[in-house]
Amino acid sequence: MSSSFEDLEVWKKACRLSVDIYRQLKDVRDYGIKDQMCRASVSIASNIAEGSERKSKADFIRFLRISMGSAAELRTQIYIACEIELIPKETSKEFVERIKSISQMLQALIRSLENR
Repeated sequence: MSSSFEDLEVWKKACRLSVDIYRQLKDVRDYGIKDQMCRASVSIASNIAEGSERKSKADFIRFLRISMGSAAELRTQIYIACEIELIPKETSKEFVERIKSISQMLQALIRSLENR
């Protein structure tokens, strides 16, 4: 396991994504979906950190899977937000690609931990 979750590239990318989601939605007045999207985005990075700090491989893997679930939740919310024109189509595509990349990194990290 990494010496600290702050060293994990996937955690860094998840944090950056969350900041960018917050910035994108700062003027959105639909507080329901805004709150859901912000919470899901924060959950991705937070669960990576929490799992890493548990210092148990099984716990870390479990929290990484929770992060993957939050990523899927956020992707769904982005599709909806785009359809109801809360975020532009191009921004939506960029966020979805970033989330897919984070999910792939999470899956690779899970595989690597399982093989240790």
